[in-house]
Amino acid sequence: MVLVPSSGGAFEVIINDQKVYSKLETGSFPDTDEILEKMENL
Repeated sequence: MVLVPSSGGAFEVIINDQKVYSKLETGSFPDTDEILEKMENL
């Protein structure tokens, strides 16, 4: 896992080059269960 710093309020979760979540697209932070569910469905 690599944590890549950014600016401008970006928070994105990318797994194996696939974007799982983007705060920039949704406007809010995900909850843990939401991220875990998306990871399980890859």
